[in-house]
Formats: sequence, C-alpha cells, structure tokens
Amino acid sequence: MQDEHAAIDQRGHRMKQAEPIEWTGYLFVAFFAVPFLLFNVGPILFGLFVSLTEWNIIGSPDWVGAANYLQALSDPWIHQAFTNVLIYGLLIVPGVVVLGLGAALFVNAGYPLTGIARTLFFAPHVVSATVIGLVWVWLLDTRYGLINVYLGRVGVDPIPWLTSAEWVIFGVSIASVWWDMGLAFVLFLAALQDVPKDLLEAAEMDGANRIKRFWFVTLPLIRPALSMVVTLQLIATLRIFSQVYVMTNGGPAGASASPIHYIYNVAIERYLFGYASAIGVLLFILILVVTLLHRTVLRETV
Repeated sequence: MQDEHAAIDQRGHRMKQAEPIEWTGYLFVAFFAVPFLLFNVGPILFGLFVSLTEWNIIGSPDWVGAANYLQALSDPWIHQAFTNVLIYGLLIVPGVVVLGLGAALFVNAGYPLTGIARTLFFAPHVVSATVIGLVWVWLLDTRYGLINVYLGRVGVDPIPWLTSAEWVIFGVSIASVWWDMGLAFVLFLAALQDVPKDLLEAAEMDGANRIKRFWFVTLPLIRPALSMVVTLQLIATLRIFSQVYVMTNGGPAGASASPIHYIYNVAIERYLFGYASAIGVLLFILILVVTLLHRTVLRETV
C-alpha cells in the first residue's frame, strides 16, 4: 500500500514539474491559422447562416429556415445555370488537359523555338479575365470576328458564337480553354521534366515507339500531375464567372449563365442575400461531390 502511495506521489510530482508550453510554435502557426479562420472558415459559416434568413443587407436578417433552399430547388433559372456549368465542365476540362499536355510535350521535346513557345503558352494565364473576354468577343463576333472570317474562306457560314443559345456555351468554352491552359501547361511540364530519362531510353531499346513510350511510361509517371490539373480545372470551371459576365452577361436568355453569375444577379442587382447564399451553399455541395467522385474514380483506376 505504501509503495502504491509513493508511486502516485511520484507521478503527481512529475506532472507538477511538466515542462511549460512552448508558445513560439503556436505563434508561427497563427500567421496561417488566424487569416484562414477569418477569411475562409468565417465567411463560410456566415454564408451558411445568411442562407437561412431573408436579408437585403439593410436591417436585421429575418430567419426563414430552409425556405431559400426549397425555393432554389424549384427555380428554373437555377436548373439552367447548373446544367450550363456541367456542360462547361465537359467542354473545358478535357480541352485544358489535352491542349496543356500537348503544349508541355512540345516544349519538353526541345524543338526549335521552345523558349518562345513556353512564353506564348503561359502568357494568357497571367492576363486578366476582362481582357481575355473582350479579346474573344472581338474574335468570335458573328460578322467581323477573325474566326468567322477564316471559316468563311473554307466555305463555312458565319457561326453566331455568342448570340445563339446553341453556340454560346461553345464560344465561352473556347475562350476559357485558351485562358486556363497556361496553368495546366506549367504543371504538366514540371511533371514531364521529372520523368527519368533511363526509363524512356530502356523502353526505346526494347522497341517501343513514341506513342507506346508515352502511354506506358510517361503517362503513368505524370498521373499525380494529371489528377491535380483535372481537380483544379473542375473546381475552376464549376466556379466560372468572369468570362460569362464579360462576354455574354449570361445571355442569350440565360443560355450561358453560370451559378455564380446567377448569384451575382440575385445578390448585387436584387439584394436577396439570403437566397444568393443558399445558391452558393448548393454550388459548394456540387463542387465537393464532383471533386470527391473524381478522386474516388481516379484512385480506383490507379
């Protein structure tokens, strides 16, 4: 019994003599944690609260519960916007991946003028969305746009890229692919430069042609970069706004509208901040589900 009391006293004595907390580590972590909580987690929680209210930013918000979500689920304009953004994803994501990877393969191969090509491929990514939108509005103009001018020279009738409900998503997608390709190009180029030359030379000595070397050696090794590009581009496409706002303003008749463009109209032009927040929460859920599905499918494929 005395031995047990002595052991307890020793443990208690050691606990009293525990080393003091090192606050220096917490201080360094705070430089990231505090802004993250204030500007990321805080707005998300605030937006979730606002989505359960009716509020026009003046006065106090009125609690309405799930009424905004029920209204959003039956809003035909929201259905149109979410359908459009899914179509954008089917067009923009593959376009960015294929063209970005093709540009990276060209530069990595060391062909002449690759230095200039490197700059040209990445340059659109650092240009503002407003400039990109205005340039492509001019290029895609039905009567005077350069694209229709050159298509006319091969016998193709003018295409109403930005004024027809059937073509407007394709027009905005072309501009988006050209704008977003730069980031994919850089990520793919970095991954290609990390591919061991020994493996490619061994495959060549075994009789593998260029296509087989790419398919069986290069592509598996750059799969992490491919997954990153697809994930980032999926999120960026589901959040598309600037191109739509500058090039079409959601028209004609909502044929090119995106969820964020509709949120902008509801919140900024109609001052329905509760309803706009509910749409934002639904968009967040969509992005989360699509990203998780992509990661799950890719993991099973690997």
